[in-house]
Amino acid sequence: MGEQESKNKQRITGADALMDSLRRHGVKTIFGYPGGAILPIYDAVHKAEAEGWLQHILVRHEQGGVHAADGFARATGKVGVCFGTSGPGATNLVTGIATAQMDSVPLVVVTGQVPRPAIGTDAFQEIDIFGVTLPIVKHSWVVRNPVDLAPVVAQAFLIASSGRPGPVLIDIPKDVGQEFFDYCPVEPGSIMPPGFQLPNSPAISEVSAALDLIEQAQRPLMYVGGGVISAGAHLELSTLAKRYQLPVTTTLMGKGAFDENDPLSVGMLGMHGTAYANFAVTECDLLIAIGARFDDRVTGKLDTFAPHAKVIHFEIDPAEVGKNRRPDVVVLGDVGKALKSLLEISQARNVNIKTSSWLSRINRWKERYPLMTPDKEGEIYPQEVLLAIRDLAPNAYITTDVGQHQMWAAQYLRNAPRKWASSAGLGTMGYGMPAALGVQTALPKEQVICIAGDASILMNIQELGTIAQYKLPVKVVIINNQWQGMVRQWQESFYEERYSATDMLPGMPDFIELASAFGVGGVLINDRKDLNAKLQEAFDSPRPMIIDVHVRRAENCYPMVPPGKSNAEMVGLPAQPELAMEITSNFN
Repeated sequence: MGEQESKNKQRITGADALMDSLRRHGVKTIFGYPGGAILPIYDAVHKAEAEGWLQHILVRHEQGGVHAADGFARATGKVGVCFGTSGPGATNLVTGIATAQMDSVPLVVVTGQVPRPAIGTDAFQEIDIFGVTLPIVKHSWVVRNPVDLAPVVAQAFLIASSGRPGPVLIDIPKDVGQEFFDYCPVEPGSIMPPGFQLPNSPAISEVSAALDLIEQAQRPLMYVGGGVISAGAHLELSTLAKRYQLPVTTTLMGKGAFDENDPLSVGMLGMHGTAYANFAVTECDLLIAIGARFDDRVTGKLDTFAPHAKVIHFEIDPAEVGKNRRPDVVVLGDVGKALKSLLEISQARNVNIKTSSWLSRINRWKERYPLMTPDKEGEIYPQEVLLAIRDLAPNAYITTDVGQHQMWAAQYLRNAPRKWASSAGLGTMGYGMPAALGVQTALPKEQVICIAGDASILMNIQELGTIAQYKLPVKVVIINNQWQGMVRQWQESFYEERYSATDMLPGMPDFIELASAFGVGGVLINDRKDLNAKLQEAFDSPRPMIIDVHVRRAENCYPMVPPGKSNAEMVGLPAQPELAMEITSNFN
């Protein structure tokens, strides 16, 4: 043993070694909930808080904790960290881990486990969380020797944050946390997992081939996903779009990657995308997919998705290439580096803009098929609530739950990079409020608004207690139509209006009284004339607030691409026969 290594060693517990390793990786905030198997680690948490370098946020349910860590990660770009105990504590984390995996969010999840001698005996609160989570993590460990804790933490942060980000899990038996040993710190980046490789830089030949296709295209369309957000490549994306006058559509995960106020933006595409985005993807001759995975909610009927287009796929994950659509050119690697390389190559070439007629055509679609404008008669339209939020809080960090309100928020709100957090891949109801408390914890001076539905909010309503305890000024706007709105819409459209188990009015709580019981402020809005003033009053309050807005019960979210249809075959559009013939003739 070297003299310096010997000096670095100190005799501490596994739990203290874990906390020191987290500190060395820049962790200052942990979301979690204690329990028997993780008590040694929580004893070390107590010491860390006393030392002043750690803030532990006590959530009211482990699912709330993992969603909060997820929101923290999406807003900051840092790795989110959450703790849970063994057995039900660990299984309560599963939905949040799967949410992060589907949306490529970097998390380090630490679970307690029964002592090593009890593993495999069906001990009290034992569960094989390593096995349970294998399909939904990038990597996982059961740490059976405290000596391994520091190396495992270093590997965990590297794997979670590199390449395509995602969650990792560290399962720590109780006696490993209690055991004293000679601890030797491991600094970030100083150890590489066996067989691990960082992504290669994009090949210049691939980048050059992509640029050739962009320069030749008459009707190009940039199709942008969450990979651009993860890579921090929004400036390069904007430069490329403006240099070649390329229209840009984004996925739900890609919101914020490109300025939606820019004339080149055509908004979100897919099942509830804008009509002009869906028409553009149907008619384009070149689809430039950047950090997107050709999800079924985007493509509709796959063989009719961009049927006339060559495809360029900028992607960091080789598993996504050709999975749903075979590309003509693949640029494999970090999309930020790829776009920088492409822009550098383009500097040596003459830029010949060929998209003027194409952009004019898209603008005609924008004029003919704008998003619905509420007529402001009768009950409040849900869309006008989102428009009011857009006007009153244009710079807010937004989180959403899942359902109609999520799609309206995606359609009408305009977000900057990392100011949008929504469960896109898994569609997790109950995500929005705990994610918002995670964002607010990370960014205490920023305005944070959660857009929720009356059904979704009840999935994790207990996190009002967390928001109240830590005085987090989160504003939760409930778009309250007293239904499981999206499910009801599908029942209306595809199940002959048989509304089975979707009416939420029976048993619905008084959300304002419920908020008050937690010590949270509340505002009820059921009259249009009060909408803007009461929203503004709530947004200006330094307190956390529930804003319960009662909206039209039967309002549907349009446009909508029905299952099995092409993106051009949307329902809920005003009749424009000549345009419908122009587009759908491609499929007849």
